[in-house]
Amino acid sequence: MTTTVRSFVTGTIIVLSAAAGCGGGDDTRAQAVLEPISESSERCSPYVVNVTNVAYGLGAGFGQGRFPDVVEGPPRGGGSWTGSLDVLSLGEGGSIVVELGPVIVDGPGPDFIVYENPFDIGGDATKPFAEVGTVEVSADGSAFRAFGCQATSYPYGSCAGWHPVFANPDTNAIDPLDPSAAGGDAFDLADLQGDAGLSEVRFIRITDRADMAGDFDLDAVGVVHGRCR
Repeated sequence: MTTTVRSFVTGTIIVLSAAAGCGGGDDTRAQAVLEPISESSERCSPYVVNVTNVAYGLGAGFGQGRFPDVVEGPPRGGGSWTGSLDVLSLGEGGSIVVELGPVIVDGPGPDFIVYENPFDIGGDATKPFAEVGTVEVSADGSAFRAFGCQATSYPYGSCAGWHPVFANPDTNAIDPLDPSAAGGDAFDLADLQGDAGLSEVRFIRITDRADMAGDFDLDAVGVVHGRCR
């Protein structure tokens, strides 16, 4: 069985081939195929296209005047030294559910990136000013599964909101969908393998960690590997 998906960062088609392995399981291998992407695929935005739910917590307010546009489109990172102001503050314990343009699929490496607005204190990457949140994914917008976000101090593991964002189409040419350069917090669906229905997801829920200082400020979400609907 083969599944064709798009790598938004390379602009190529990736064919995921599953073959029976020695133990009767599936051995999935990915191969990038240099084929032209169809015009319809070019219109498939790799960013947030819809907000299905938002529940603000104590301290929320910043960015609401530009909502929902403020969380749509690419990130506008501030780099290592300052946090972006192109964000929506969720407030203490607040949450948001967003829908992406394509269906996110499990490709090689990270599959999507969540961009917040942390920055390094004094230029020290081991001492970020972080406002962390838990990330969950869903195929239908109803049943969600979470990436583990239990850390209460640096490094914050599978939480979002602790890696500075460098990509900003207003100030630089960094590809916002390149996990190796864009910054932000990258997530791989392979980390959730074994959970039924999570080989493809359309919705992401982000919840501010109420037990941690600071309120999660969402800038954007970007799809690295996806299938246009």
